[in-house]
Amino acid sequence: MSKTYDIALIPGDGTGPEVVNEAVKVVDAASARAGIGLEYTHYALGGEHYKATGEILHPQTIEKIKGHDAILLGAIGHPDITPGILEKGLLLNLRFALDQYINLRPVKLYEGVYTPIKEKGPKEIDFVVVRENTEGLYAGAGGVLKKGTPDEVAIQESINTRKGVERCIRFAFEVCRKRNGKKTVTLCGKTNVLTYAFDLWERAFYEVAAEYPDIKTDYAHVDATCMWMIKNPEWFDVIVTDNMFGDIITDLGAMIQGGMGIAAGGNINPEGVSMFEPIGGSAPKYTGQGVINPLAAICAGQLMLESLGEDAAAGFVEKAVMKAVKDDIKDLAAGKMGFSTSQVGDIVARYAKEL
Repeated sequence: MSKTYDIALIPGDGTGPEVVNEAVKVVDAASARAGIGLEYTHYALGGEHYKATGEILHPQTIEKIKGHDAILLGAIGHPDITPGILEKGLLLNLRFALDQYINLRPVKLYEGVYTPIKEKGPKEIDFVVVRENTEGLYAGAGGVLKKGTPDEVAIQESINTRKGVERCIRFAFEVCRKRNGKKTVTLCGKTNVLTYAFDLWERAFYEVAAEYPDIKTDYAHVDATCMWMIKNPEWFDVIVTDNMFGDIITDLGAMIQGGMGIAAGGNINPEGVSMFEPIGGSAPKYTGQGVINPLAAICAGQLMLESLGEDAAAGFVEKAVMKAVKDDIKDLAAGKMGFSTSQVGDIVARYAKEL
């Protein structure tokens, strides 16, 4: 092996462990072929750990995770735990503690995968969303007054710093240059209403753009972005946006690329430790049945390899996924694939070794 990487593995809740198993199977096959090694350290974090210990994420655990090269996450979300507790305590805590200031979401339709958009195919649906990941409405600023009374007041503030905005925008331009596609970065915002926050975003956007004369720029309000993602997805190459808008439009992106079963994302710190995950939930109703689609987790493994600079191994994974969805897998929905979860992993791993 020319190099070995130390990966923190967080299988998580529900079907998370099932899909992570298959992701590991595939990335190991691709990595071995590329002449690199992956070693894993398991972290039993999630709903069951919280129920047993009352602890979500210990500071010492964060420090241990910082020592890894990357994190591969299955899913977080437990039916016995109030929504928000694990998501804030684990996912957001990790993102903030590790300064994973970019959420990277490729939106790419593969041949053989169904999209609900009529007369659009792989040539039209191939873009990337770069979402700011540690500021905005998710920064946790605000509070509640007179809760539970008729006079209740709830305030949630969007925090946008020049540093946070600019580094996100700059990352988007670098992604665009590396893709070498339409060479266009679109700022998605709401400058006509959110005049304070998106004045900052817009000024930073065009100032950074001046440093990239080879890349074209565009702007679209978030509502128009949603409209054009459906009507003319081929217009987009790279979209950059804030935390909340990015959260919304990436789910729309997942639907037009075939659904949550194939949608993966990365929480990126280009200078530190990044975390990769399928963007769907833990799907507890399917736990243990072997019917959940592992492709999103496998694609998360592909993103992890790309982030580590192992493009050859990442390419083996993507080609394997593309062949599997074209020739083998009937449907991306749980229970409709024509194969079990582990069988899908076996198919993709075999192609990763052979193609």
